[in-house]
Order: sequence, then structure tokens, then C-alpha cells
Amino acid sequence: MMSHSGQRDRPWLRPFEQAPHNLVGYAADYPAGHYTGRHTHPRAQLLYAIAGVMRVETDHALFIVPPTTALWLPAQEPHAVQMPDTLQMRALFLRESVARSGPGAVAVIAVSGLLRELILAACDAGVAWSGRLPERPVAALVLHEIRRAATRPMSLPACRDPRLARLAAVLLANPADPRDLPDLAEIAGASPRTLARLFRRDTGMSFQQWRRQLRLTEAFARIAQGETPARAAAAVGYASGPAFGAAFRAAFGTTPGRAGSA
Repeated sequence: MMSHSGQRDRPWLRPFEQAPHNLVGYAADYPAGHYTGRHTHPRAQLLYAIAGVMRVETDHALFIVPPTTALWLPAQEPHAVQMPDTLQMRALFLRESVARSGPGAVAVIAVSGLLRELILAACDAGVAWSGRLPERPVAALVLHEIRRAATRPMSLPACRDPRLARLAAVLLANPADPRDLPDLAEIAGASPRTLARLFRRDTGMSFQQWRRQLRLTEAFARIAQGETPARAAAAVGYASGPAFGAAFRAAFGTTPGRAGSA
């Protein structure tokens, strides 16, 4: 469960949230294991990383965001960001009035080559938009690219119950863990029958469906970072290449081989 934290303890973000611009780029590098804690922003955000994977928790889901994708967060959306490995974040803050033309809910989107360059250009320009780069056309192009971007099903329903949360933490740390509910019951502190019921109640999925979604999403993130499909499949617990390929296509509508550039 995320602990609440507002922006009062993040004074370094005030210039980005109060700048008199429609769009401001924010660049920061984070060490492995960094966790922001739960917080909100008065402006919409597009969270993007040129290296590393973000795990972003909201009240309803866990979003896994590799470098070929970005996460759209509407203004005032409570969230927390975890960086399992070192991360090079390149994010955008968008004034709420401008962001209304973007998605109405949290979404993982594919990042086109043009959108990537626009994000990097905004981050280079800084809070003051110094230099010759015009802010308004860049903001308009960014929103155009966001609106036309394909969405990616890179999320898992949140495990709100503390017993499920303990189990989920174990599987997030090692998606290839082969244990089933009877073997995980002691860790969770509940019977297998209770856990099965809680998974249905909290996530709308069975345990097996939730774990399959976790494994496939983690595999997508690995492939997006340059890992081969075979290595990604093995890392998340798939012993059969054809089974992995079929499940991957069913989940994402593309093959593992094409996911690295998707």
C-alpha cells in the first residue's frame, strides 16, 4: 500500500509545476531501488525513461513502463514510482487546461520517434524555455502525438488486500517463481481458498490469470530494453518458446520479436 505524500516535501519540483508554460520538460536520473512514495501533481505528466523501467502504482493498478513506452498521468492522480534498476527519467509536465485534450485516464502509450525527440527537446529547453525552441508548437505536437499513440496493456490490477500485496511483492521480485497458491499461502498469511477468493475480489482475475499477465508484462519490458525473446521468456518462467510466443501475441497483438521496436 502506498503511503501518502504531497508535494510539500518536493520543493525542487515547484518550478516545473508553476512555470508559466503549457509544457515543461523534467530530466532526472535515479539509483536502483529508488521509490518516490505516494504523491500527486497539479499538472498532468507524461512519464518517460530513456533507460530503465518504471513501476508506477496508482490506486487501481500497477503500470510497468519500459523505454519504448510512456505513462500518461492526469493532473491530481495519486501515484508512486519505483525504479528496480537505475533509471534516466525524461518527463513532461503539462498545464491542466492544455492536458484536457489528452487521455482522460492513466494509460501506457507507445512512444513514436517524433514524440521521443519532442520530449528530449523539452527537457533540454528547461523551465525557462531558453534558446530558440518555440514552446507552443512543441506542446501542440506533443499532444498530437499522445492522442494518436497506440495504448499498451502494460498494467496489473492492484492487490489491495495486505495478504495479496505480500504475495504480489514476492512474484514481482521473481516472476519465474513456480510456486502455486498452496505453496505461497504461508507467505501471504491466508489459506489458498481465501487467496483465490481475494484475487477474484480485488483484481477481477484468477491467480493464474494475474500471474500470466505479470510474466508477460515483465517479458515485454525486458525485450523493450534489448533482451532477446528467448532470454526474456526464460527469465519470467516460460520453458516453452512456442507457448510464450502464443501467450505474448494474445496479450499484446504483436510477436515477441517485434516488441523491442513496438
